[in-house]
Amino acid sequence: MIDTLLALVPEYGLWLIGFATFLSCLALPAPASLLMLAGGAFAAGGDLSLIGTAAAAYAGAIAGDQTGFVIGRRGAGWLRIDAANGKRGRLVARARDFIGKWGHLGVFLSRWLVSPLGPYVNFLGGAAGLAWTSFSVGSAAGEAVWVGLYTGLGYAFAGQIQMVADMASSISGFIAAGVVTLGLGLYLFRRENGAGSSQDA
Repeated sequence: MIDTLLALVPEYGLWLIGFATFLSCLALPAPASLLMLAGGAFAAGGDLSLIGTAAAAYAGAIAGDQTGFVIGRRGAGWLRIDAANGKRGRLVARARDFIGKWGHLGVFLSRWLVSPLGPYVNFLGGAAGLAWTSFSVGSAAGEAVWVGLYTGLGYAFAGQIQMVADMASSISGFIAAGVVTLGLGLYLFRRENGAGSSQDA
């Protein structure tokens, strides 16, 4: 399936990449990151425009984020039902905790750093009543990082796409673990200081 999609990139690249990023931002299965890497590689070979590839991916991602936000705003009941369903329910719960902890910054981080949470942050951001302007700013900035990272890596390392895909996944996981660890450390530090202050009083 992936090989078939990659074979279509030179001919239908911009539409395919834009559609894939749109679907991925709605929690639908689409190899958006891999297609962006491939698009960057084809741009390096002269088969696609690098600017066009990045623009298509970015437009699809922004459209997907906005659609997810509107769905969340209008379908909060669906999220409560979906939260009880297995793996997806766990992602919904993690996204809810993520928004609760990081707020609007979480929208930015969930575009590229912890991207599996991204679609659910879209839905829950709408359902939780996050301000549309703040959501949109975080979305726009975060998607710029995501798109720039993957198309740029594909362009720079056109001959080693699989290696770059594995490396990008590992780096993303490493950074995400670091952010979670840092957040937990800050939480424990504040809690400890709060407890110390109460005892001093």
